[in-house]
Amino acid sequence: MAYARARRICGALVLCGLVVAGCTDGGNGGEAEASADTSTRDGTQSASSPTAVTAPAKQPRTTDQARALIGKVIADPELFGPGVVRATPYESDPGRWAVLGDSCAWQLRELPADVLATLTRYFEVPAGDGKGSVRLSATVTVHRTALDAAWEQAGVLEEVLDCEEQLLRPGERLTGLSSTAYAWGEGNNSYSDESLGETGLCVSDTRGGPYPYRWDQATLGPVMASTSVCGGRGREAAELWPLVQEALAKMVVRAQAEIGRPKGGA
Repeated sequence: MAYARARRICGALVLCGLVVAGCTDGGNGGEAEASADTSTRDGTQSASSPTAVTAPAKQPRTTDQARALIGKVIADPELFGPGVVRATPYESDPGRWAVLGDSCAWQLRELPADVLATLTRYFEVPAGDGKGSVRLSATVTVHRTALDAAWEQAGVLEEVLDCEEQLLRPGERLTGLSSTAYAWGEGNNSYSDESLGETGLCVSDTRGGPYPYRWDQATLGPVMASTSVCGGRGREAAELWPLVQEALAKMVVRAQAEIGRPKGGA
């Protein structure tokens, strides 16, 4: 999805190499950290885990700090590449995020206590050369702890199992959704604690369809970044997927530059 998830699941969960124990009810999530598949038996991070190379002292503790970090990490049109422009509206309300309800419809809600800040930006590739326009988005969310971010990641696959068709807003929906998840070191994930991908079709009463749809999300400590694309007439997946995958990787690199440890740091 183009928006952050807010569902939670409880108990002990092992998801594609990411081990999460306990439960959060939307509060501060405690001070425990999620451990990747490179964790040692006592729960500490090995040197090869992305979270192990983030600096706790650099991680935001307040809403203002989180918003400042988001401003440095989130994509602008140039990050996506030539031909991508701002859409209208360009930015979401920073005080709200989208939650997938029991009816598989997305609804805007106030931020939960475990989220310091979030922001979504919207972009498009204008129609041209006989092809329709393309819709893009980028979202960055800063949680209070890495564990809070891990719980949000864990809820995504459950959502797709429950809701293979989702209502984005009146007149716009996603269909045939399926997801994949990769812990660090699995698949092509060499840059984040956990990466997720979701593909399907997007359909609009005004834009038509179905068109290819993709959403990707990755976490680095408490920072969660995602991108999405909804194609248009004559647009093939092969030209759409690189737009969001490359922009997401670049945002994670930006996050690493802001909250990573100095080279040689302990």
